[in-house]
Parts: sequence; C-alpha cells; structure tokens
Amino acid sequence: MGALLDWMPSGAKVATAHDRRTEGKCPLIVFYEKNGLERSYFSIDEPGEVAIRALKWNCNSEILAALVSSEQHDVIKIWSCRNNHWYLKHELRYTKEERVKFFWDPTKPMHLICWTQGGQVIIHRFAWTTAVSETSVALVIDGSHVLVTPLNLGLMPSPMSLFHLAFPCAVNEVSFVSSNSKAHLAAYLSNGSLCVVELPAPDTWEEFEGNRINVDPCCSDFTLDNCMHLAWIDTHTLIGICCYSEHCCSTPIGSSETSNLVHKNDSLFSINEIELVCPEDSVPGSVISSGWQARVSKKVPLQNAVIGVCPNPAKEGSAFIQISGGKIAEYCSSLNLLKMSAQFSEVDSDNGFPAACPWMTAVLCHENGMAQPFLFGLDDNSNLYMGKRLLSNNCSSFTFYSSAYGTTERVMSHLLVATKKDLLFIVDVNEIFLKDNEVTVDSHVSSHPRGKQSKEHITVWEKGAKLVGVLHGDEAAVIMQTTRGNLECTYPRKLVLVSIVQALAQRRFKNAMDMVRRHRIDFNIIVDYCGCNVFIKLAADFVKQVNNLSHITEFVCSMKNSNASSKLYEAYISFPDHCADSMVDTECNKVTSVLMAVGKALEEQMEESSSRELCVLTTLARSEPPLLEEALNRIKAIRELELRGVDDARRKLYPSAEESLKHLLWLTDTEAVFGAALGLYDLNLAAIVALNSQKDPKEFLPFLKSLECLPPAVMRYTIDLRLGRYESALRNIVSAGNEYHEDCMKLLNANPQLFPLGLHLFNESDKRNEILEAWGDHLSEEKCFGDAALTYQCCSSYQKSLKAYRACGDWKGVFTVAGLLELEKEEITQLAHELCDEFQALGKRGDAARVALEYCSDAERGVSYYITAREWEEALRVAYMLSRHDLVGTVRDAALDCAASLISEYQEGLLKVGKYVSRYVAVRQRRLSLAAKLQSEDRFMDVEDDSVSEVSTSFSEMSAYTTRSTKESSASVISSRASKSRGARRQKKGGKIRAGSPGEEMALVEHLKGMALTGSAESELKSLLVVLIQLGKEETARQVQQAADNFEVSQRAAVKLAEDTVSNDKVDENAHTLEHYIRMLRAHGSGHSETGSWRIKALSPP
Repeated sequence: MGALLDWMPSGAKVATAHDRRTEGKCPLIVFYEKNGLERSYFSIDEPGEVAIRALKWNCNSEILAALVSSEQHDVIKIWSCRNNHWYLKHELRYTKEERVKFFWDPTKPMHLICWTQGGQVIIHRFAWTTAVSETSVALVIDGSHVLVTPLNLGLMPSPMSLFHLAFPCAVNEVSFVSSNSKAHLAAYLSNGSLCVVELPAPDTWEEFEGNRINVDPCCSDFTLDNCMHLAWIDTHTLIGICCYSEHCCSTPIGSSETSNLVHKNDSLFSINEIELVCPEDSVPGSVISSGWQARVSKKVPLQNAVIGVCPNPAKEGSAFIQISGGKIAEYCSSLNLLKMSAQFSEVDSDNGFPAACPWMTAVLCHENGMAQPFLFGLDDNSNLYMGKRLLSNNCSSFTFYSSAYGTTERVMSHLLVATKKDLLFIVDVNEIFLKDNEVTVDSHVSSHPRGKQSKEHITVWEKGAKLVGVLHGDEAAVIMQTTRGNLECTYPRKLVLVSIVQALAQRRFKNAMDMVRRHRIDFNIIVDYCGCNVFIKLAADFVKQVNNLSHITEFVCSMKNSNASSKLYEAYISFPDHCADSMVDTECNKVTSVLMAVGKALEEQMEESSSRELCVLTTLARSEPPLLEEALNRIKAIRELELRGVDDARRKLYPSAEESLKHLLWLTDTEAVFGAALGLYDLNLAAIVALNSQKDPKEFLPFLKSLECLPPAVMRYTIDLRLGRYESALRNIVSAGNEYHEDCMKLLNANPQLFPLGLHLFNESDKRNEILEAWGDHLSEEKCFGDAALTYQCCSSYQKSLKAYRACGDWKGVFTVAGLLELEKEEITQLAHELCDEFQALGKRGDAARVALEYCSDAERGVSYYITAREWEEALRVAYMLSRHDLVGTVRDAALDCAASLISEYQEGLLKVGKYVSRYVAVRQRRLSLAAKLQSEDRFMDVEDDSVSEVSTSFSEMSAYTTRSTKESSASVISSRASKSRGARRQKKGGKIRAGSPGEEMALVEHLKGMALTGSAESELKSLLVVLIQLGKEETARQVQQAADNFEVSQRAAVKLAEDTVSNDKVDENAHTLEHYIRMLRAHGSGHSETGSWRIKALSPP
C-alpha cells in the first residue's frame, strides 16, 4: 500500500495508489476494505513513468478523481464504477508550470474545484448524461474507447458492447447523429483534437460484433481548446462551445464558473461551427474513420456560461442553446450561403426555463395537427419543465416515446417520467397540451379515479433506477439502468396498446398480430378496435398479411361476443366511437360473423393444405352456436374421397377424415358432435364419431341398429325427436303416411307451437278439424278462452265454443254461438238467467243488467243491477225508457242514500287529513330539533360507542302520538261498498303506522298520497251528481260536490305541504300549515284533479 490514500466518505473502502515504476508498469489504484483486505484494483492506462500525486472521492462516494503527473503535463482523471468496472469518464489536462491542485466540493457531489499556481480558480460542474440516441444506440465513454451497442439488437450492459471505437487518447465529449442510410459520431479528445467516424445504417451493425474500429483525428489547422457541448446540426456540421485559452485552461461539463480575474466586458465563450469534409476515396456504406478534414467556419462570441446545447429537430442547421438562468437562444446557420454570418437570437421567453436545466432536449410533438419543436428540461432540484411550465417536481429522469412507424420524421407521442419515488409515469403528450398550466404530471395521475391509478404508472422494481432510453414504434420497450449498472427492459401495457392501435389504424395486421401474441394481449382488440363490420370487409387482407395458420387458429379460438377489449383496456387507451356499436345485428353475432369471414378468406387466400382445412374446421367449431353440421359435411366429403380409393394429388392436400374428426372433437363437446352427426341422418358417420369420442359401444350401437331397422322417414323422425328438432320431426312423421297419424297428434299435443305448421301440412278437412279441436283444447287448458272459442268455431265445435265464451265472461259471444246452435227460446232464457247469476257473483253487475233487460225482459232486476253497479245515469235512462215511475222512484231513493253516505265519508276523510298533517308536522319538527341538538353536541365532544343506543332511543320517541296507533286511515274514499272493502283489505295488508318508528314520517306521507280520489270514484261521483240534478235534487248534489271538493283540495294541499317540508331543514309554523296551502291551491286554481274534472259547473259556489 502506497502512502497516497483516501477514504470513501461512506466508509465502505479506501482507495490507494500503488506505484509500480520499479517494475516498469503504470500505477494501480487499489481498494481495501475496512479490515485491510484487498477488494479490487484497476490500472490507470498510462506509461510506467507517470506518478499519482493525489486521490480524492466526491462527497457521495460515486466518483474518484486522481491527479496524474507525467513529464509533459499534469492530468486530472475522473472515474466512476458500474458493473464492477471502472470507467475513465473525463480528463482535465494542465501544463507542468500551472501546478494544478483540486478538491471536491464537500456538499455538491458533481462540483470539482481546481486552482493553479497562477491564481486561476475553475469550478467544474459535471452532469451525468445518458447517451442513447433516438435510434436506440447506446454510447459509453471508457477512457480512449467508446462502447457502441444498438439496444434494438440486444441489451448488453457495459462494459460489454457490440463493438467499440478506439481513439488516440481519452474521450471527453461525444455527439452522435443517425439517418436512414448512415450514422456519424464525433468525439472531442482530452488533447484538444477532434475525431469523426461514419458508420453504415444501424441495421447492418451485426457484422461489426466484437470488432475494434480505430479512429484517427481529423486533419485541421486549429485546435479546439476547452470544447464542450458538442452537437450535430447537420450530417457534416458540428457546433461546440469553447472557452478562450487566455481565460480558461480546462474543459468543464455543463457550465463553468471562473474567477474574478476575467474582465466583465470580455467574451468567455464562443460558439464554434465546424464543417467536416469526408475523404474523397471513401466507399459508401463502409466505415470511414480516417481522412476527415475539419475547419472552423464561424464563431459567435458569448458573454454567459452555456448550460446545454441540443439540435433543433424541426430545422436543419439549427440548435437551441441554454445560457445562464435557463434562457434559451437559437443558433441558426445558413449552410448554402457560406458568406452569410451565423445568426444567434434569443428565443421567446415563454420557451425558456425558470431555472438552469443541465438535462435539456428538444423534441417534435404534434399540436393542433402540426409538428412543432418543444423544449423539455430537468434541473438539479428534480423539477421537469416544458418551457416555463412545471410538469413534475419529483423527476429523476425522463425520455420520450414515438409511436410512429416507418417515417423519417420522429414525432414524439408519449412522455416517460421516472420519479424519485421509483414510479414510472407514461403520459400522452396531447394530454399535456390539453391541460392548463396548473396541471403537472403527478397531479395528472392523481386526478384519475383511485381504481385507475395503477393503470397510469408502473412501480420501478429497483430503487434508484433511471430511464436510459426507449425502443420506438412497434417495439414499445422502455430501458432502465439500475444503480448497479445493469440494464432492464420492460414493455409498459400502455405503450404496447398504443403501438397495436397504431398498427391497426395503418392496417398492418401482421405487425399487430405479432405484438398481440408477444405481449399476451386479448386477440379481440383486433376486431373491437377496427369495428366488427369493418374487420369483416378486411378479413381477406388480414389472412393474407398474417399468412400463418397457427396464428390465425389462436385468433379464432380467442374470439368472444362481448366487446371485451374496450372494457379491459379502456384505462390505457381510448377506443373509437364505433367500438361501442361494433356488435352486429341480432341475426348474426360477432363471433359467427367474424369467423365466417375468416374462413372464407382462408379458402380464397391460402393454398389448399391439411393445415388450412383444420383451420377452417376451427372457424366452424368456434362459431356461436357451433356450425357442426357444416363441419361434418366437410369431413364427410373427405371420407368419401378416402372410400373411393383415389390417390390423386388433391386428396393429399387434405387431412384424413379421422384426423379431422379428432380435431373437431377436441374443439367442441362430443355429445354435440354426435348429435350433429345424427342430424345428418348418416348412421355410419355417427358411429365413427361415437368411436372416436370414446363412447361406450353398449350405449350407442343398439340405438344405431334400431334406427337402421326403421323406415327412412320414421328414422329421421326418431332422430329429430332425440335432437329436439320438432318441426323437422313433424314433417318427417307426416311424410311417413296415415298409419303414423296418432304419433303425429301426440307430437302436436306435446309441442303446441307446432299447431300452425300441422295445419299447413294437412289438406284433408277431417284431419285439419282434429288438429283445430286439439289446439282449442290446449288453449282452454292455458285459460285462453277467447282464442279457444274462436278455434272451436273454425272446426264447428260449437258446444265447446259456447263453453269457452261462458268461461271468459263474453255474454255476446255466448248468445251468438247459441244462435248458431239454434237453441229454443226457453233454453236461451234459461241460459240468460244463469249468466245473470254468474255475472252477479263475479261483480260484473253492468253486464248482468244488460242480459237481464235484453234476454230476460226483467226490468226490476236490470235496474237493480245498475244501481248496485253505481251506473246511475244508465239506471235512470232505462226506468224512463220503460215508463216505469216506480223504478224512477227506486233510483231516486238509492241516489239520495248514496249522496248522504258520500257526504259523511268526505267529511270524515277531511278530519283524517287534518289529523295526519298535524301528526306529520309534529314528527318532522321533533326530528329536526333532535338532529340539530346532536349536531351541536358533536362539535364539542366525541361521541362514544355506547351513545348509539341512546340516540336510537331518542329517535324512537320522536312521534307526537306515542300512546296509541291508528287503525282508521284508508287509502282512498270510494263510494261503492266493494271499493271500500278493497281499500280496507289494502290498509290491513299495508300495516299500521307505528308511532315512533323510523319510517313513521314517510309512512304518513304515503298515507296522505293514498287518500286521493281514484279514477273510478270520480266517474261514479260525477254520474251521481248528474242523476241528482236530473231528479231535481240540485241542493243535495251541491252538498255532495262541496264535500268532495273540500276533501280533494285538502288532500292535495296536505301532499304538497309534505313534499315541501320533507326536503327542507326547517319547518315554518306560519307558512307550513294546511290552511295556508289550501288557500294557496285555491288561489292558483291548482286544487282540481289532474285526470279530468268531475265537477259540475252549475253547482260551483260563487
């Protein structure tokens, strides 16, 4: 162990310098653990005569710097470790006379402070930059080597690489640009020289695997002292930020702060535009690593330090330059007019950053349908900006993904942000533009419903991992690097679905199918996104592009009738409007229509083969319902070819019948296939199906043999019965002849829906009449007496028709059929008396009255029925029609009795309404006062668990009537006795209003609503008023109308009061009264019934 050492601030190990000049070898940096055991070491790759003068760790123990002295100069070397490999990341060269010294800032891990003997102090601010290009090419600086790995070919964590570029000395700056045909890399070395290499298109780099490509410096008449921020603005043009040598003697990264020895009016920095010329003897498509010529064509002085430089993706020959404070300036160069000086102008302040952002990038994004460049920057405080707008305050790294496929213009569609909380957010760029300035990436996610948050971000599997790049287009991969240095690739579901949707929109079905299979996405997305009807039209194109029968079979077997994919993935992507209506009409479902289209396309687009036939069988078997008969017909055709024994070329293109049948049985239920085989009436095929489905021969052989012995029509009838195909069974048994007519009638009686078909199949009148009579018997059993009566008449079965009409209470039909039967007058009269008694018992007194008058000639009985039915006008009309003054008197007496009864009922109902309203208001007031009391108590003290019982007890005492319950409320006021009895039954069934019950308040409201006059009660009331006036009892009619009017207005006012207070937190004792609401309804004229007024205007009060 040498005398030079430095403890790691974390205390894990100590770094020492091991001098090996006596051995003629370069020094080593050796690491020891706390217990003194050697842990690891590495060589500094310098000549043997050099010496290490100083070793310093930065404050977070991630970077090690050493001062190495040689005969020519002093060098500060900076290393970092990943994957147990130490990378030389930067070199700062000084002359021997400067006697440079350095140390790390004790609080800022990326700040290195250097000073010279001449008094010059330079603070270097370093920043980690991930060198992954838009074409997913990763570059890693390792001393004098640049490791090159195209990530789309494979994930190779450094120090592994596909190939590497070797330079004469250590590399400090790298810039890379790639086009469709070639790629260019420029490197600025620690000795001030510039190197350029041209590579073919990245797609051809597999041939360079494991190669070392030596790169020579460019031929130039200048030296780039202290150059940083190297960037390509064209395939043959570079720009770089240089510090003037008289002011600064080092090459800072990110930004540089100098001492006060420099005058304020002097330009510290300049933008150097460098033109590169390819050697004349270069071969297109090959590696060109030497012979390049470079010259500085333009220089633009700068007063401020430069934070970062990035090319403008929207304009060739342009770049954005970030200066102190986050301000953005645009550098533009006219490459065609060499005499024109470069233009340097400050961009609109809205595009600048609020703070300095060492990590800056410019990307193309679509806004309002146009591709425009947008600047994104990340500062040291983890704030991510888009111009002045803050997107996230917790960002550790970010990158962009483009869903574009096969386009030269790379327009970014999604922003990917990794946060310090180890979450990966994926946000659509369009959503960022739609949000206002207050919305950030973090709030964008948190604003979604809780159940969907997991759809918007991914939890990073290792703490501290950062984004290094993405694979654009159909790859849809995100590459992250852990703190240990290894690379991890993930395929976020959102990006995968976006790429699938992009492929479907461009009708690239093969690419979409590959992505669906690779990422295990539901195959239904292909149909659901395109729309079922659209996909059916494109089925041929789909089959032609996929061109893989096994893949198509997977697709076929995954089809579902429901629009599953839009529900499954709606949290990730938005589906077009037609997806919600993508289901086909009711005649044909989605699965069947899609599979039939695919099956047809298979036969048109694919060559005949065994695999194609099995795939077609799959489309038939997976339809809903399965088209098994069609599939068995295809197998039957193959079997017939086999039985012929023809060994032709066409036969070899099909699978064997046994193989096809086993494939069909594997896809569907064996019983269904056996039934379908029977349905073809092919007993041999059914036997083959039974044998291959491993059915017991004892089960099916006797059945098949019994079928074979039957006549063909009867065999088909028996099979149809077994399969439940009753229409076909009826046709077959009819065709079997008259001797099976009894079986035909049994089938019809067992399946009544076949009666119409049976009538259609028979022409003989006797058989048709038999079928009609059986149909009528069935309708009678189903209680459809009206239809049964007409059916009986069709077959002249009048006695049964008369019985059916009598059963349904149609007295007109009864007497019509009696006429058809030519009954005697005495028989008709007897029938009329029987009907009167039946209608009286059934409550059809109006019909009984008409029968008594028209067929019995019994006026007293008819008028009595009308009075009982409360058809007052009709009763009075008949009495006057017959000139029976005694009957008129009967009607008068009954009307006066009914009027007196109604007046009493309405007055009693009026009292009940008032009582219920008073009771409701009291309950409501007490409930509100108790709720207010509880709320006020909760403001000052916590409610204990045992107080729940006290609260419930208080609520149970909120009734104004706690001593008794009511039994005398009725649902409505109806004039007839039958209506009152029905109302009593409803009240008894509905239960009581329990005093103090939780539902007492709403029960009172419902009771008040139920007391409204019914439609039948209004019609009976109006009929009574008319008869009273006709009989000269105008005053009695006026009293009845006044009582009914008072009751109805009071009931409607009570309901209105309850509706107004039930949603109000306060009850006004003056406004919320029944009298006030009655006056209000009468003033507005809204107290009358909505169903039509029953009032007589001549009886209205003044």
